[in-house]
Amino acid sequence: MEGARGEGRQSRQSSENGEKPLLSFSLRKRPLLVTDHTPTPSTMESFSSKSLALQAEKKLLSKMAGRSVAHLFIDETSSEVLDELYRVSKEFTHSRPKAQRVMKDLIKVAVKVAVLHRSGCFAPGELALATRFRQKLRQGAMTALSFGEVDFTFEAAVLARLLIECRDILLQLVEHHLTPKSHDRIRHVFDHYADPDLLAALYGPDFTPHLGKICAGLRKLLDEGKL
Repeated sequence: MEGARGEGRQSRQSSENGEKPLLSFSLRKRPLLVTDHTPTPSTMESFSSKSLALQAEKKLLSKMAGRSVAHLFIDETSSEVLDELYRVSKEFTHSRPKAQRVMKDLIKVAVKVAVLHRSGCFAPGELALATRFRQKLRQGAMTALSFGEVDFTFEAAVLARLLIECRDILLQLVEHHLTPKSHDRIRHVFDHYADPDLLAALYGPDFTPHLGKICAGLRKLLDEGKL
């Protein structure tokens, strides 16, 4: 309990210092074993990434002393992008359960990394990895935008490679902090969206409305410095 109270004090200090968050959420020296159990919504017919993220946050923070450990949230723009990614996954796989699993894994990982960052778990070398990850993620977002805005420039292999590089950096970052189950979640999410067939479908005519909303959201997140 004393360790948990210490984590809460570190989090408050981090927030007060205005530390810039990782992954649009937020970023510990000692390894923190973050649990892999998140309540499952009774229905996902009306899917909401923000609602799922808040449930994951509530479950994680209930394991610690006080909710001041971190104030995690998904803003409206991020939520809209995630919801469109969910719809893309559902239409591509023709499976609501598969799409739900990908999105739940994505949100669980994002929340856990945010807790690690906010609580100061990462050593200096790991913080350098966190910076590399953020830069690579931003590069991927800018590349995705360029492909969506400039005709005849899309290359699935380029975008897939950037996503795989993000995956590998993130796995290095959390190697000593998260469980093997969380590592598998990371692989699941990035491998899913790095699938060349999914990317080709996303940039094809049938997914134009989804791509337009995703690009608009990414542009706003980039302009606001959240990516």
